[in-house]
Amino acid sequence: MDAYDVVVVGGGHNGLVAAAYLARAGRSVLVLERRGETGGAAVSFRAFEGVDVRLSRYSYLVSLLPKKIVADLGLDVRLRRRRMSSYTPAGGSGLLVDTGDDARTAASFRAITGSGGDFAAWRRFSELTGRVAERVFGTLTEPLLSEVDFCSRVGDAEAWTRLFERPIGETLEDWFGDDTVRGVLLTDALIGTFAAAGGADLRQNRCLLYHVIGNGTGDWDVPVGGMGAVTGSLAAVASAAGARLVTGAEVLSIDPDGEVRYRRDDAEHVVRGGHVLANVAPETLARLLGEEPPERPEGAQLKVNMVLSRLPRLRDPDVDPVDAFGGTFHVNETYAQLETAYREAAGKIPTLPPCEIYCHSLTDPSILGPAERAAGVQTLTLFGLHMPARLFEGRNEEAREAALRATLASLNSVLAEPIEDCLLTAPDGKPCVEAKTPLDLEAELGLPAGHIFHRDLSWPFASVPEEAGRWGVETAHARVLLCGAGAVRGGGVSGIPGHNAAMAVLRGTE
Repeated sequence: MDAYDVVVVGGGHNGLVAAAYLARAGRSVLVLERRGETGGAAVSFRAFEGVDVRLSRYSYLVSLLPKKIVADLGLDVRLRRRRMSSYTPAGGSGLLVDTGDDARTAASFRAITGSGGDFAAWRRFSELTGRVAERVFGTLTEPLLSEVDFCSRVGDAEAWTRLFERPIGETLEDWFGDDTVRGVLLTDALIGTFAAAGGADLRQNRCLLYHVIGNGTGDWDVPVGGMGAVTGSLAAVASAAGARLVTGAEVLSIDPDGEVRYRRDDAEHVVRGGHVLANVAPETLARLLGEEPPERPEGAQLKVNMVLSRLPRLRDPDVDPVDAFGGTFHVNETYAQLETAYREAAGKIPTLPPCEIYCHSLTDPSILGPAERAAGVQTLTLFGLHMPARLFEGRNEEAREAALRATLASLNSVLAEPIEDCLLTAPDGKPCVEAKTPLDLEAELGLPAGHIFHRDLSWPFASVPEEAGRWGVETAHARVLLCGAGAVRGGGVSGIPGHNAAMAVLRGTE
């Protein structure tokens, strides 16, 4: 039986981060990946036959990947800042947030809201989250702080109350008078999280926190070359350091003593690891260990990828589509619309599905082939909110088509022309649009019920005093550690769980 210091189950970006750190520290590392390529959800893919466009098919923006990890591993990763933060159609005009022109943003707020009050509140809210981001992001790659110590690190009583103790809906209703402005802020609390603004369990607050603290600024950047460039660099660094990356390897079971059984090429193999790092969902790990799984989480999003022959025209004559789609384009995401869709989604596809879009190719045209670039082709990535897995159970094909139709109709309701008129036609005669439901994400990526965070996000500190000083990756078995999004401080393309699992191994053997 082959033996390694560490066996990593799952070759997504977190598994590759862990493998790179451990191999560079001299450990023997085997990475087992079920799919035909490493990268997990952070991959680039030519989704439409005969169309040379490398879409970031699943995850698509980067905020939480620490500069520390990039520097430690010497990654060849380039991130490009978007000048436009967001655009939200509102009637015949829209709310534009231009990070390069404060006066333009203020004028847009005044035109939509009728006063300067909400813009002042917007700046106040941004300053509050900015203070928190600057003070706490560095703790995500350190041993867990206790709640008391984390609160001290925040050092801001108002921020602690607003972000950590009271539902974010209360703050949005207290501070902002305009429904559109409230909705733009609420969306960051709902990406990948099925929740109401006023939910008492504060799932929405935890989601918001991770969306606003990335690298101490909360900026969401475009990976040059697409997500595949990020994980391609990680795989290259891990391999160069000596880690063995094996694809097409489906792990069948994990023994708490470190034995891992997997199938590859119609044959079963067994290896042993001094440690086993599970870059899979906690539910999947429980199954592999032969244990009772935790309560099943539920994803709640529709992911739609499109390639356009041109950007669509807007109803707003004062905003260039290049500006509108250069940041996050919010579709029917006012505060009231989001709350209505949440209530409806308990039992049916929302009547007017809220969603948001951005155009990767405007910021990074390198993902386009030469012919596509010359022809002015653009990409659109759409993330639909409040589409829980329950709506697709037992009828995924039918419900996918219904959800896509409803979502495109929602988008068309804020445009000056149907998006269908702008879709590129592939050589096979089909329009370049694809949709992924939560059940599709489960089948393709192993995400339980399509939950992009593997389970509900946790607070980034110790939930009980005895966890303080640990790395947030520990399980009931000393040799088995979580290194995926389901770890404490997991979620998003961050590499943080991979880093922390590697540190748990290395610091535990020093």
